[in-house]
Amino acid sequence: MSDFIRISDFIDLSPLSGARGTVRLPGSKSISNRILLLSALASGTTHVKGLLDSDDTRVMLDALHRLGVNWKRLEGDDHRVDGVGGAFPIKYANLFLGNAGTAFRSLTAACAMSGGDYTLSGVPRMHERPIGDLVEALRQAGARIDYTENDGFPPLHIRPPIAPEGRSTLPSPAGGRGAGGEGAEIAVKGNVSSQYLTGLLLSAPLLGREVTVVVEGELISKPYVEITLNLMQRYGIEVKREGWQRFTVPAATYQSPGEIEVEGDASSASYFLAAGAIGHGPVRVEGVGRNSIQGDVRFAEALARMGAEVGFGRDDATSWIECRLGCADKLHAIDLDCNHIPDAAMTLAILALFANGTTTLTNIASWRVKETDRITAMATELRKLGAKVEEGADFIKITPPTKLIPNAQIDTYDDHRMAMCFSLVALGGVPIRINDPKCVNKTFPEYFEKFAAITHAASC
Repeated sequence: MSDFIRISDFIDLSPLSGARGTVRLPGSKSISNRILLLSALASGTTHVKGLLDSDDTRVMLDALHRLGVNWKRLEGDDHRVDGVGGAFPIKYANLFLGNAGTAFRSLTAACAMSGGDYTLSGVPRMHERPIGDLVEALRQAGARIDYTENDGFPPLHIRPPIAPEGRSTLPSPAGGRGAGGEGAEIAVKGNVSSQYLTGLLLSAPLLGREVTVVVEGELISKPYVEITLNLMQRYGIEVKREGWQRFTVPAATYQSPGEIEVEGDASSASYFLAAGAIGHGPVRVEGVGRNSIQGDVRFAEALARMGAEVGFGRDDATSWIECRLGCADKLHAIDLDCNHIPDAAMTLAILALFANGTTTLTNIASWRVKETDRITAMATELRKLGAKVEEGADFIKITPPTKLIPNAQIDTYDDHRMAMCFSLVALGGVPIRINDPKCVNKTFPEYFEKFAAITHAASC
């Protein structure tokens, strides 16, 4: 086990010489928050097993409670959610959603289609993350949404729609073939965040009529949409898809599957698998495997391309992935389109420090609208370690230094993934300070303890 000094404002990691062991992953944030919303909107009670316990899921649970959804924590990470069988029953609520993008985007759509009066706000960074494309799409569906500060950004005020004949339900979506409500179309841009499309798809059944969502332009982060479609099917709604441009949601009500289990988080797996590659390994992560519904599981393919040895398996009811350094004593640089692994790609930027050449990661424009501008933040902090970095609108190019600069003080920008990624630098045999380590509470409160358990300090 590695030694580290923990102080409220930072963690000092000592130089590490290797990594070996097994880590049980926490539940996926992306899956957890989708399951919570689906369970809330469904008819029936859902037993959710292995829900992630983090800031983002607590935000979602609190919001659902304020919207009239009853839930109860059971033993461990299990929860019971009593579905409301449609729109939220409470029609007036003020929701504070922190910096939880998955909660903010999906609840914006669900509240807009619930016919109530709601305000949605978050931390200052959330108010810098664009949401205009989603708002414009919801307005096509008859929603009335106002920006309370800056156009195109939260906070939002959602007002009850003005419906014909004095009804409180949303009118038929405008445009396309929607005059009679059947075969209506809603258009949304796909090049900023896939969470806009996810929010529309998850909440479309609340309209009570078949709706086709049309994606304008290139859709980024497609694997996260795959997660959405897979889970909607688990709750009884099959979305018809034409490529990545048209998604038709039938008029139906979600039905509880009774019991559903949250997969381990594939994005979080990337840090430990990378530790296995840098620190020779083997390191095994349990709770996610080859058949995961999460796109970030393909991080393992990128590791293999860099020269690591990666294996998949299953013991009893637990799937796992394992990684160790391959025959070469150093990883290979790669040039990779990261559309399929937008979050795990950040870990590749750290692996580039240990590769023999220049690594180029492309199609990562979504990094700019995350918890921080991750392209700029990653470039800034990598340079502190001596790396040569070139950044663009949707790419980053990293050339490692001959020797890592020791004792770098890494700023994390209140971004959990920055903190977890840069912890791996200690495996290069240099001490490093991670500022504001508590930001990992967003998705993985026990990260540094888990990391310490599989790593060991370098000899003095």
